[in-house]
Amino acid sequence: MRNHRMMRSLIKALPALCFAMTITCHASSAAVRLPNPTADAALSKTKGSETVVLAGGCFWGIQAVFEHVKGVSSATAGYSGGGANTAQYEVVSTGRTGHAESVKVVYDPSQISFGQILKVFFSVAHDPTELNRQGPDEGTQYRSVIFFSSEEQHHVARAYIDQLDGAKVFGGPIVTQVVGLQAFYPAEGYHQDYAAHHPNEPYIAINDLPKVEHLKQTLPELYVGK
Repeated sequence: MRNHRMMRSLIKALPALCFAMTITCHASSAAVRLPNPTADAALSKTKGSETVVLAGGCFWGIQAVFEHVKGVSSATAGYSGGGANTAQYEVVSTGRTGHAESVKVVYDPSQISFGQILKVFFSVAHDPTELNRQGPDEGTQYRSVIFFSSEEQHHVARAYIDQLDGAKVFGGPIVTQVVGLQAFYPAEGYHQDYAAHHPNEPYIAINDLPKVEHLKQTLPELYVGK
């Protein structure tokens, strides 16, 4: 398993390493500064726990970002969009399972609103204009998806996408899917906290750690150190 993990990181790193020799790679480019959502859930007056599953490329980077977000109690790498029988990394990697590499984000709505979660997701965690790919990774398993768990999340997500598209914040239209959450399957143990455990691996250093730094620099009010 360790050899498989190292090989995966090396293979995933090669395109980014080649690209970085001539130009700053996509994943480490400057974060996009976004407006706050005009339609958002109000902060709760009492502590609680809500869940959303987000997908936007390799789950290592998405998890790394949300583990540093204020009000987030846990961020778990896994799979969503397909069946239980195909929720294994080697199978998901074929791109034929319906699954997306995803992260289950559990947050306290009294500390952070769902709209602010989405602001992090769209501005520093990934590029929502890339269809079925993210940086050096290609395939439907790397698509951008918000798997909402309530109608309020659904409304806020659709409204924010419309707001950002209307303001032409990005260079192209947002392709993020907004889909009701059916199930989430945690990924294999070696995927959990991968960026934190392997900060010196080329793929992590080039593609994922810059996202955490962008969170710290662009949204300091939402950044929490570890």
